[in-house]
Amino acid sequence: MAAHLHILGICGTFMGGIAAIAKSAGYRVTGCDANVYPPMSDQLRALGIELTEGFGAEQLALRPDVWVIGNVVTRGNPLMEAILDAGERYVSGPQWFAEEVLAGKHVLAVAGTHGKTTVSAMLAGILERAGLAPGFLIGGVPNDFPVSARLTASRLFVIEADEYDTAFFDKRSKFVHYRPRTAILNNIEFDHADIFDDLAAIERQFHHFVRTVPRSGKVVANGADESVKRVLTLGCWTPVEAFGLAQGWQAGEADQDGAFDVFYAGQPLGRVRWSLLGAHNRLNALAALAAARHVGVEPAAAIDALGSFGGVRRRMQVRGQAKGVTVYDDFAHHPTAIRTTLEGLRHRVGKARILAVLDPRSHTMKRGVLKDALPPSLAQADRVYVYTSGIAWDARSLFALLGARARCEAELEPLIAAVVAEARAGDHVLVMSNGGFGGIHEKLLDRLSARV
Repeated sequence: MAAHLHILGICGTFMGGIAAIAKSAGYRVTGCDANVYPPMSDQLRALGIELTEGFGAEQLALRPDVWVIGNVVTRGNPLMEAILDAGERYVSGPQWFAEEVLAGKHVLAVAGTHGKTTVSAMLAGILERAGLAPGFLIGGVPNDFPVSARLTASRLFVIEADEYDTAFFDKRSKFVHYRPRTAILNNIEFDHADIFDDLAAIERQFHHFVRTVPRSGKVVANGADESVKRVLTLGCWTPVEAFGLAQGWQAGEADQDGAFDVFYAGQPLGRVRWSLLGAHNRLNALAALAAARHVGVEPAAAIDALGSFGGVRRRMQVRGQAKGVTVYDDFAHHPTAIRTTLEGLRHRVGKARILAVLDPRSHTMKRGVLKDALPPSLAQADRVYVYTSGIAWDARSLFALLGARARCEAELEPLIAAVVAEARAGDHVLVMSNGGFGGIHEKLLDRLSARV
């Protein structure tokens, strides 16, 4: 009889991916979450996974072989308290996944403050087009695949390697569990102020990650990132291949359509012809190309594959057009991501107006840890609209630095009304949030469409 897993916090992207892969591997899978909601709930139920709303202690009667715990679960959670009192066997999601799925695989782990989802999707796409059929677990929905997680017979497995902590009982970063043979260090900045005190604390976790890569493996590292350099100087026992430097992998300037040349040690390797925006995506591409070469994909084939890369949902995703106004959705919420996203859009649209709509809802942003970097990060926007609900600092005073082009609203309705009143044909409305933002994209498009 198949082992039974009951997953706490199953509707998160990562834990939902674990559930889908466990089901495909033959486990009996059930789960619960505080908010059992689409699209993850629909995806899981379509796989035959039974879901329970909430964390009631009565679920102890399910008697699974093991309880798999997501990092959304804290002490005081009624089900978790019942599991502890009963002495039941429990394990974190990352640990279970590493032991039961990743063991014996060649793991390609993509780590970094920014770009993890995009690089993971690029790398999985390159390997797929090379006929290698990798398994993968990605923290977003790649447009090139119908799912964000899958298990295959291939020895190769691509995983988005998150630095957030593992569980309430394991405060190491998730990625420490994955034991990669190919590790990407894309960039490192201060983030997750709810669990990290400072940048040094984050760098320490990245160094724990580097320590797990074998000497026969490969570390693909952003050679221009100072924090990445510091992490490597703490000790590295694995060959390092750099990108973003002339002596390593380097990208030429992009043309108006986004195409750019790729070089290694100054030698041209080919031209990526795609429509993605921004210097950050060119660096993302270099990381994926280097990692793919480590598992045998020739650069020319990988460069060609990137030309077919379909992107990731919520990464500069066009949600629609109405009355000549284009509305985009982007996951950007850290000042660096906001700046690079806006710079990429500016490169594409030239002198057309950009209306930036920002929802600073991440833990770091709500605490105001990086708030002083927000106004300069919005330099490329012609108008700025900030949703201030739930933040613990004075947004109006801060964004007064931008003068009349910035507006703050604590309620969603007046924010939408202000954007609709300002937008005109030819404008580009860029919505940036790491949450659902109250369905603002469709509301904007509906209001714009209805405008006389």
